[in-house]
Amino acid sequence: MNKIQLVIIAVALLATSGTCAALSDEEELGKLLYFDTNLSTPAGQSCASCHHPTAGFADPDNDQPVSQGVLPMKRFGNRNSPTAAYAAYSPDFGTITEDGETLYAGGQFWDGRAKDLVEQAKGPFLNPLEMNNPNKRTVIVKINNSDYADFFEEVTDVNLTYLSGSNVELAYQKTAEAIAAYENTSELNQFSSKYDLYLAGDVELTGEEMMGLELFEGKALCSQCHPSEPGPYADQALFTDYTYDNLGTPKNPDNPFYTLPKKFNPDGANFVDYGLGGFLMSGGVAGWENEAGKVKVPTLRNIGVTSPYMHNGVFGSLEEVVDFYNTRDNATAVWPAPEVAENVNIGELGDLGLNETEVTALVAFMETLTDGYAAPA
Repeated sequence: MNKIQLVIIAVALLATSGTCAALSDEEELGKLLYFDTNLSTPAGQSCASCHHPTAGFADPDNDQPVSQGVLPMKRFGNRNSPTAAYAAYSPDFGTITEDGETLYAGGQFWDGRAKDLVEQAKGPFLNPLEMNNPNKRTVIVKINNSDYADFFEEVTDVNLTYLSGSNVELAYQKTAEAIAAYENTSELNQFSSKYDLYLAGDVELTGEEMMGLELFEGKALCSQCHPSEPGPYADQALFTDYTYDNLGTPKNPDNPFYTLPKKFNPDGANFVDYGLGGFLMSGGVAGWENEAGKVKVPTLRNIGVTSPYMHNGVFGSLEEVVDFYNTRDNATAVWPAPEVAENVNIGELGDLGLNETEVTALVAFMETLTDGYAAPA
């Protein structure tokens, strides 16, 4: 690790220090791994590159609708990077019963293809559109060449000197477990927004923000999928129920994934993101068609600093998102067709009847969910 990269990591570590609880050795190791830009091929991209603390642990490059891999101007993923903050509270991927209906919920990534945080942490290292390592051994060799190799061995009890097949597998598993341990800490799950301080009685919401909260829990129907009450996964509100929905989001014509070589995107501009349905289809799950187009309901915590929005980054501002929710089914509004027309959520959005003042108030409330709020002296 060179001096410049060490400085970059040091700055990132300071950005997450704050008043968070002290880290265990495993969590500290996970933090070093999370911010290490040497763990890609070529070097230059870390977990934090697309999930950075200054951007609510989402992609700090909000000029691109989807996230760029380590190879500059060549490779992009097909989706916008979701925030890693509060991802630790998501249940393992599976089904739940709600009002007598069986629903998919939990897991990681927009489509739920990783069961939990440990499995999610394994993915980007080997994804050719992200960190681009050819195999697990490459990642572990890079860790062995790092300044924290001895610390890795001490924490994981894995000997990096002998990189046999089984030892590589064990080291890779321990790498993912350490990153997941860090993602479970209060550095990513701060509950330090203005809204949290309001609930604690330490600050007051403005009149506009209070109006937005009332709309959020009432007329705008937001809390049906983004509950503002605690439970069942945490003692604080997570602003997601971790289920899956097809909101009728249109394709994003500016998605650079469409222009990738056929090796990565054989369908070109005709690519359709089936979300959860695509993941289930690839696994041969019967009834996947009923989940086509659905993506995981994201947390709204830090939503004010995690643009662009939706799984494909098609909307650049919260105002535009709320406008879409508000008028999608209004005859006077002209929105592009849904990317996947089947299974579109009808009834909870589309024609909410919000006026301009109410839209502004709703956005103002959502902006109170940004962590790191400092109450006026």
